[in-house]
Amino acid sequence: MSEPKSQEWAMKVHGTRRAAAFYFGVRFLIRQVLARWLRLRVVGAEHLATPGPVILAPVHRSNLDAPLVAGVAKRRVRALGKESLFASMPAAWINSALGAIPVRRGEADREAMRAARQVISTGEMMIVFPEGTRQSGPVIDGVFDGTAYLANKANAPIIPIGIAGTEAAMGSGTKGIKRVRCAVVVGAPIAAPEGRMSRPALAEFSAGVTDALQGVFDEAQALAGR
Repeated sequence: MSEPKSQEWAMKVHGTRRAAAFYFGVRFLIRQVLARWLRLRVVGAEHLATPGPVILAPVHRSNLDAPLVAGVAKRRVRALGKESLFASMPAAWINSALGAIPVRRGEADREAMRAARQVISTGEMMIVFPEGTRQSGPVIDGVFDGTAYLANKANAPIIPIGIAGTEAAMGSGTKGIKRVRCAVVVGAPIAAPEGRMSRPALAEFSAGVTDALQGVFDEAQALAGR
C-alpha cells in the first residue's frame, strides 16, 4: 500500500477536467438512483444558490448524509476525509475527484481547520459536520465551536441542513441501503460572525447554529414521516 496522498495533490486532482466529469457523473447517479430509491423530499434548495465561500452544516446520522447534500447542491461540494481513504492510488483519485481533502485522524484539529479554511477562502462550498462524528437520535446535542471559528476566519455564511431518514436507511454498522423515505431541509444562510471572536462569543454563536440546525432537522423529520 502506498503512502497517503497530500492535500496539495488532492486539490490538484480536483481541479482537472477529468475529475469534474467524474464528479458530475456520480452526482447524476445520486440524483437519479439514490434519491429515487430513498424517495427523497427536498425543501429550501434555493438557499444552496448562495454564491462565494459557503459552509454547509448538515446533521450527521449516516454515511448517506454527505452524498445526499452533494446531490441536492448545484455547485461542486468539498469535504474533509480521513487520510486512510487516500492510501491507494485509485481510492485517492476517486476521493479527490469527489471533493475530499485528506486529514490525519487523531492529530490536532488545527490541521483540519487550516485545510478547510484554505479551501473555503477560495470561494468554494464545503461540508462541515458541526456535530463532529455521526450521532444518533432526533436531538442536536450541541455543536462544536469549530464551525463558528471557521465561518469567522473564512468570512463564509453557514447553511444549516436537516436530514431525516438516513439513520434508518443506513445507520452505523448497517450493510446495504434500506428503502426508507428521506428528507433534506435546507435552512436560510446564517451570516458569518465578524471581528475578533472570544470563546464566549464563539459559544453563543454556536448555540444559535444549534437552534437553527435543530429547526431544520425537526422539519426534515416531519417531512420524512408524511
